[in-house]
Amino acid sequence: MEPAVFDEDRPGRVLAGLREFYETRPATTPGPGAETALALFHDVAATVPAYGSFLRDHGVDPAAVRTVEDFARLPLLDKESYHRRYPLPQLCRHGRLDACDMVAVSSGSSGSPTVWPRSVLDERHVAARFEQVFRDGFRAAGRSTLAVICFALGNWVGGMYTAASCRHLAAKGYPITVATPGNDLDEILRVVGELGPHFDQVVLLGYPPFVKNVVDAGLARGVDWPAYDIRLVLAGEVFSEQWRDLVGGRAGMTDPCHDSASLYGTADAGVLGNETPVSIRARRFLAGRPEAARELFGDSRLPTLVQYDPVSRYFETRDGTLLFTGDNGVPLIRYHIADEGGVVPFDAMVEFCRKHDFDPTAGHSGDEAVPKLPFVYVFGRSLFTVSFFGANVYPENVTVGLERADIGEKVTGKFVLLAEEDADRDRRLSVVVELAPGVRPDPGLAPVIAESIRAELLRLNSEFAHYVPPEYQTPAVVLRGTGDPEFFPPGVKHRYTRPSGAN
Repeated sequence: MEPAVFDEDRPGRVLAGLREFYETRPATTPGPGAETALALFHDVAATVPAYGSFLRDHGVDPAAVRTVEDFARLPLLDKESYHRRYPLPQLCRHGRLDACDMVAVSSGSSGSPTVWPRSVLDERHVAARFEQVFRDGFRAAGRSTLAVICFALGNWVGGMYTAASCRHLAAKGYPITVATPGNDLDEILRVVGELGPHFDQVVLLGYPPFVKNVVDAGLARGVDWPAYDIRLVLAGEVFSEQWRDLVGGRAGMTDPCHDSASLYGTADAGVLGNETPVSIRARRFLAGRPEAARELFGDSRLPTLVQYDPVSRYFETRDGTLLFTGDNGVPLIRYHIADEGGVVPFDAMVEFCRKHDFDPTAGHSGDEAVPKLPFVYVFGRSLFTVSFFGANVYPENVTVGLERADIGEKVTGKFVLLAEEDADRDRRLSVVVELAPGVRPDPGLAPVIAESIRAELLRLNSEFAHYVPPEYQTPAVVLRGTGDPEFFPPGVKHRYTRPSGAN
């Protein structure tokens, strides 16, 4: 390991980078994303030891990559082939982990955390997405705002990254004050009650099901949500427009296109895109036109729909999944995040909606700029994981809960993992389990399995343990017979997860 040295040049780089952020408004028109990605490729190939080794192993000469078409033929990165293959310092520029001042952690399928280093300059890309939400959606430039961070705090990416981004906005001049109760419901309500009356609006930032819990708990305790002019920033879950209306109504929000915004984010690179009033109008229109949504997205599910800056995060698609290129503490070139989704240019989205007699730009007021940025839509990794309260729940975590001696002999090991909404729009984790041949359903077996799965999720998955409130940690277990045609049809490759609401 190289000896640590004092970096005399870092203050200048940080000051210059922050000055650029503080003096520049977020982009509203797309810049040369592909060309920026190509330039980043050459920089990373020359300065990041792991990427240079990766290219050599794949027979790629960086000097031969001259055009955008060349770039599009570069091998893809993912966690297994890249991040977990090389020592962490080698993934950073010049092999220096100590050049990054923070780390973000996400849980992997085995429960082993994945560490993503970053520096304060990396936060500029994320803060720009928050600025677009607060400025254009919440009109925070002229309204005093209390930002209440309801994401889990600690090494997990949501809370610390969000707090840092909101503080950057405050430093940029927005009248924003940040409170960080984390996912402590009692403390959230105390902070809102004590500080909320001093601000024009209160923004709750958290995972959708937890934010709903906050709103519902507040109502049960007599909180007058409309008095605080509530806004919501949400991430980590695909939610329905019915959910937006339900929670918005309970919180006293009256303008769905300006009162809430969802972020598309990941521990790998922070926030990649954000909802805007334009994207929300388009999504709400498509939610009521399932045939149009299917035509546009190629699926009956309604995805998260956000806009993004291609200079900051350059998206491509491969076989119906997303990959992106972006600069971070660990720079990522054509990183295959495995989210199902796609990209739609701004003009194509507007033209598509107008073809169906709707204009998503028509609702803007005269002083409100329309961001003409491209759209990315995201279904999530439904083939591999279930997102629950912002935690990725992996089939591998559940498998261990079925392998206990007193359980394993009664089940086949097959199951289907789902996160579903009940009639009150609350999210519940469900596991449909296949019984072993000849085993009849036993009313006493389901709660035993549920408790075993819960124990293993808490043991193996740190996101689950810290994100999911205790009252939601025990899954609902449904027992089905061997070869059940709905969940376990014989002769068909089994899928351990399925989209919410699918049959």
